[in-house]
Amino acid sequence: MTTPASLVDRHVGFVHALREAGLPVSPAEGLDAAHALMVVDLTERETLREAYAATLVKRPAHRPGFDLLFDLWFPPVIGGTQEGPKESTAESTTEGAAVVETAAPPELPELRERLAELLMGDPADPAFREFARAMVGRFGQVQAAPGRQSWFSFPVLRALSPETLVARMLTAMLDERGGLPEKVARRHISRTIEAFTEAVASDVRRRIAEESGIEKIARSAVRPPIDRVDFLRATKEELARLRREVYPLARRLATRLSIRQKRGRRGRLDFRRTMRASLSTGGVPLTTHLRPPRPHRPELVVLCDASDSVSTFSHFTLLLTFALREQFTKVRAFAFVDTVDEITDLFAPGADVLDAIARLTEKADIVRFGRTDYGHVFERFAERFPDAVGPRTSLLILGDARSNYQVPALGTLKRLAGQARHAYWLNPEPRARWDTGDSLATPYGSVVPMHECRNVAQLAAFVETLAS
Repeated sequence: MTTPASLVDRHVGFVHALREAGLPVSPAEGLDAAHALMVVDLTERETLREAYAATLVKRPAHRPGFDLLFDLWFPPVIGGTQEGPKESTAESTTEGAAVVETAAPPELPELRERLAELLMGDPADPAFREFARAMVGRFGQVQAAPGRQSWFSFPVLRALSPETLVARMLTAMLDERGGLPEKVARRHISRTIEAFTEAVASDVRRRIAEESGIEKIARSAVRPPIDRVDFLRATKEELARLRREVYPLARRLATRLSIRQKRGRRGRLDFRRTMRASLSTGGVPLTTHLRPPRPHRPELVVLCDASDSVSTFSHFTLLLTFALREQFTKVRAFAFVDTVDEITDLFAPGADVLDAIARLTEKADIVRFGRTDYGHVFERFAERFPDAVGPRTSLLILGDARSNYQVPALGTLKRLAGQARHAYWLNPEPRARWDTGDSLATPYGSVVPMHECRNVAQLAAFVETLAS
């Protein structure tokens, strides 16, 4: 990679990296940021950071990714640091890499003592990050492969072990242990240890970026914003955050949809009344008259794949569907694996939705043999619930269209879609994986329009389309 030669090149690369990481940055906002650079002191790095943040960051959830990329594209000016010679080493294997096992240097007790002093102080002190950079240079380079060195945070934190300094710091900070003062001191130490860990990780990323290229480390180091995390790849922590997103997302969508409906209440032009009124103005229709709007709120029927392969997606979508139920006249939900059952009663008003989802597999009759069979599900749904889909119904199917090579029952699905006012299919798999293996995405998509729905952002955009 060629390092950007000018501030303009670096600005363009930074904005592009933000978009690649999933942050919504429009061309106009990129221009606003460029204009901001003309009125701030470019030698003040934190001022530059806040100027970019004010023009490019829309939500608090986007700030961590922004800060990480800013540190890569606009690293601090590093002065010369005396890192000292490396001690004799022996190789050991940790997490797939040949880690250089450094013999404890004689100055290590002094370094740990200095770290304890810094951890009791203010992480904003420039000496804090200077020490972190020096320690990365001292302990952070290890042998990642034969003949190739790289940088890691783990050996730095292992050598200095900041967590083992807590008792020493508490003794130095407090005259007497216990009570509120100790809680406050422990909270401060915890924050500074976290700040030191992040400072070490930041310098490791900087060094790797200098050696391998900014774009490469940016793609691997930045997690996408929570609204762009794939449902099927979310970690346990991300799943908890996704669930917390449900109700704020539902409120935002409900507000937008209500505004849209109010704006659309004017109705169509009443041509006869308009022309009759124009007789008083010589045939010129100065005043238009509109027909009263015909109120319509759709009914919603959700067919939800509850198999393990898409359970994260289906559970989150059910949460959002029932959080938005006031936008629909009636909502009925059905879950299936290889047979289908209605689960609407589990989501009665006032019920704990998370508890309802947990009880879904116990209460609902949705499993015969445990392997997804869409064809059998569609036939059983049409047989058991013939009145569920009607001319006012929006039919929503949630699933990956993988039917374990069973008969697809396209005719039954076509009949159900024909009975509905609208029919949609949300597939949580990437479009590139459709029609691979046992996927029937194209055959089913030819009957019911299939949409890729991998994250909250795509789901939110679809729900606005559905309810409008």
